[in-house]
Amino acid sequence: MKIEIWSDFVCPFCYIGKRKLELALDEIKGRDRIDIEFKSFQLDPNSPKYSGQDFYESMGAKFGGAEKAKQMMTSITHQAKEVGLEFNFDTMKPTNTFDAHRMTKFAKAHVKDAVLAEKLLYANFTQSKDVGNEVTLVELAVEAGLSKEDALAVASNPEAYADEVRADIEEAKQLGVTGVPFFVFNRKYAISGAQPPEAFLQAMEQILEEEKPVSVFENLSPDNGADAMCADGSCAVPEEKK
Repeated sequence: MKIEIWSDFVCPFCYIGKRKLELALDEIKGRDRIDIEFKSFQLDPNSPKYSGQDFYESMGAKFGGAEKAKQMMTSITHQAKEVGLEFNFDTMKPTNTFDAHRMTKFAKAHVKDAVLAEKLLYANFTQSKDVGNEVTLVELAVEAGLSKEDALAVASNPEAYADEVRADIEEAKQLGVTGVPFFVFNRKYAISGAQPPEAFLQAMEQILEEEKPVSVFENLSPDNGADAMCADGSCAVPEEKK
């Protein structure tokens, strides 16, 4: 089974949804048959890099004021705690995530994208690090097991892996993805939002069942068709009914 996850590193429900999927994966039989790929998406492509702006004031323009934004984030913080995540919106650093997505594509080329994606989400929501900052991105890449020299080269070149990021974003548009997280299973089924683990578990169990090869048929022929078939160079001819 192939699971593709469109998400953004500043989307709180993307982190919550990722953890809920993982809780479902812990329960499923056949985990070794599941391949997960992280896809890029930007909630706000025009968001500026972090320059000291207050998180709630930054979100206030979108949610009807800083106080209302704070109330909404308090509710999300409680939801995060339910799946073992700690969100610190008071000290969070709003930023542009395009470079973080580029670094994740670099990590994917070395089969480290899942590790880096988790580190980026944790860095943003729990540690209040600036995940749009070049130094931070290189540090996280090294923690994920990537070469510091190569990570520096990616971070300092704005076009490195940029086409891959843009391709994901364009693909999301073609699929009709307007919000994240968005989970696509085998390009046949989709789940949008941070749904309960049970929803992910049910979907994955259904797909794994569909993928099972059919090895034995139940023969519904009377007498298994033995008196009306040919095999081994001879034919069984049924007796004529009188």
